[in-house]
This record gives sequence, structure tokens and C-alpha cells, in this order.
Amino acid sequence: MRTVTLRRVVVTGIGAVSNLGTSVSSTWAAMKEGRSGISPLRTFPQNEDWTVRFAGEIHDFDPSHVVDGREQKRLDRVALLAMAAADEAVRDSGLDLRNAADPYRNGTIIGSGIGGVLTMEEGHTKLLQTGPRRVSPFVVPRLMVNAAPGNVSIQFNLRGPSTAVASACASSGHAMGIAMQAIQRGDCDVMVAGGAEAAITPLTLSAFASMKALSTRNDEPMRASRPFDKGRDGFVLAEGAAIVILEELEYAKRRGARIYAELAGYGATGDAFHIAAPDEQGSGAFKAMEVALKDAGVDRSEVGYINAHGTSTPLGDKAEVGAVKRLFGEHAYKLAMSSTKSMTGHALGAAGGIETIPTIMSIYEGVLAPTINLEDPDEGFDLNFVANAAQQRKVDVALNNTFGFGGHNVSLVFRRMT
Repeated sequence: MRTVTLRRVVVTGIGAVSNLGTSVSSTWAAMKEGRSGISPLRTFPQNEDWTVRFAGEIHDFDPSHVVDGREQKRLDRVALLAMAAADEAVRDSGLDLRNAADPYRNGTIIGSGIGGVLTMEEGHTKLLQTGPRRVSPFVVPRLMVNAAPGNVSIQFNLRGPSTAVASACASSGHAMGIAMQAIQRGDCDVMVAGGAEAAITPLTLSAFASMKALSTRNDEPMRASRPFDKGRDGFVLAEGAAIVILEELEYAKRRGARIYAELAGYGATGDAFHIAAPDEQGSGAFKAMEVALKDAGVDRSEVGYINAHGTSTPLGDKAEVGAVKRLFGEHAYKLAMSSTKSMTGHALGAAGGIETIPTIMSIYEGVLAPTINLEDPDEGFDLNFVANAAQQRKVDVALNNTFGFGGHNVSLVFRRMT
């Protein structure tokens, strides 16, 4: 039986567009300050029939530095967000991917829970109002979930594996984990991975509201996302994109790359419980974290920080906190765990990508982003949730959790390079 030695994978570039900022530096600065990116809705008009009238919108996004005005019309917002985040990540890494000696060694995997839903809604409206002959020929290539990685692969001449992952809110986590494995096996040297979502649309918002999944704090939107707090009443819908550049360690070293952290472990499980509700015991979340730690060869006692999925839903937060307590035992009270969704809201398939920023930076800078709006922790929620203000702490190992509708669970382990 042939023994395969897995190659090590490191993060050398990060890019992001979020409601906290249109770059990693501005997003991270806002997170450290505990600033909220939630505001009253501007994207489309609403009236008193709408039970939810706020979201985590990006108000100042201009993709013209990546795509010219004419080409922008051929792309859904989700692809534009992905391309802008990828552009920053590639520039941050210092790689010249467009002129790579062997572009088949470079690939991309980008997750999205819904894809081009805005295009779908607009296309359907056009069909009903003007008939089938007036439907745009760009509807299909704009709405495809794989439009984001497809356009990013063209953008940077990435001819290796190019695919999309659609596993609801776990999409980014799966994308980064699968990209890590492609490098570990030797299929690629560089992977552009992460997630993008642009689902603040009339249909999506009203559908989530009908499910009673969203917070209804219309009078105080900045305080609506409150993970682990007794007064939490649902998540806040958001949009955004985040991309990381993953490289094989020796490849990165040879070119003198700056290394943020090692992506050392990936755990993925399914609840097999309910299509839209978490297993109340958090069994799938528990196992995903356990598998990720084993994959990384990391002991539980080494973990210093967890960026929680922490959506601000009653059941989800309870299941995740319970899983962390069972897995880590007494060490759960020594590590720190925060939910940056308290500031950004929930960007669905892009959430795990956006949350790699505070996860990686906990290692790279030794700063833990806070859980804001945590005023009255729920019963049994007695861990260090980095409540309301950032904390300074040296972190050698950090976890990033993402869980999604359908019972998808992903945990990623990032480790300090030594």
C-alpha cells in the first residue's frame, strides 16, 4: 500500500468586501473596534407589510477597478464581489498568477449559498412583464452558482481545478477545506478559495422572514445581531465576499512569501437531522471540530480561539456552545470564542470566508475580535465570548466554524507558523 505524505498548506493572501469595509484592512479595523455594519435597508423599497426592514448591506462597493462598466452589466453582484475580493487577495499575496509558468497548477474553489438570485428575480420579472423574447441572454451565465469561480478563473488565468460549492452557510468552509486538500495531495500549488454572496433581495429577505429566521429589531438594527445573548431573536441577512490565497508551504517559502498562518485541518460532517434546523445536541458540530483537530494533528488544549458560527438564533447558538463545551471540557473555559456576525450579520455562503479574517488575525496579530451586543448571556453561556470589546491574546491555534441549512458542518483549523 502506497504511503502518501501530505503537503502543508499556508495562507499568503487575503481579500474581502464586507459591510464593514471594502478591503481586509478596513473590515478588520472595524471588527477590532466592535463596529456594526447593519443598517436600515436601502436596496429596495419596503412598506409596513415587511416585518424586517434592515440588513447588512454594502453601500460603497465600486468594482470598476476590477471590471469596466460595460462588463459589469454582464455579471451578477455576487460575481463582482468575488472578483473584487480575489483581486485584493492576489495582490496581497504578491503572486503573478496571470503569467504563471504552469497555470494548470493554480485553481479556484468559491462557495455561495444562493448564487445570482438577484439576476433570477430580475429575469423572472422581465419575463412576466414583457414576454420570453425580452429575457436577457446573460441571465444563465449571471445566475449560475459557479459564475463566481468561473469568472475568477478567467480573471487570473487559473486553469487547474475550478469549481463552486453550494452548501448553504457552510459553503465557504467547504471551499477552503477542499482547496486545502487539492494542495495537500499535490494536484495544485496555489488555490484561490473562499465565498461570495449577494442575496439581499425581495424574495430572499421575505422568505427568510417568513421562516421566522430573521431578527425583527427594526427600531435598532445595529443591536439586532446579538449572538449568545438572552434577547437574540434571529440572524441578520448580509452580503459580502472573502477570498484567501492558499499555497503549498515550500512553494511559498521559495518565493519569499509572507505567511499569515497554516491551514492545517478540515472537518466536515452532516447532521442528518432537519433541512433547516440544527441538531439540538450539536452532534454534527462536535464531530466536525473533532475531525478537524485530528486532521491537523492538534490537541484540544492547544486551541486558543474559536470564531463561532454564532448566528444569533436561539437554537443554533445553543447547539454550538454545547458542542464546544462537550468537546473541550475544562479547556472550554480557557479558550476564547466570539461571533463576528454580531457586527457583519450573516452573509450566508460568504460567512465562513469573511470570518477567516478574524480567525487568521487572532494568530497573526494576537487580537481577538469581539461579540458585540452581548449584554445578558443566555443561561449556561458562561464561556469567554470576548464580550463587546476586543481582547489581546497570543493564539497559536484557532478554529473557524461554519454550519448551514441542510445540516452541513465545517470546522477549519488554522495554526501559527513556527
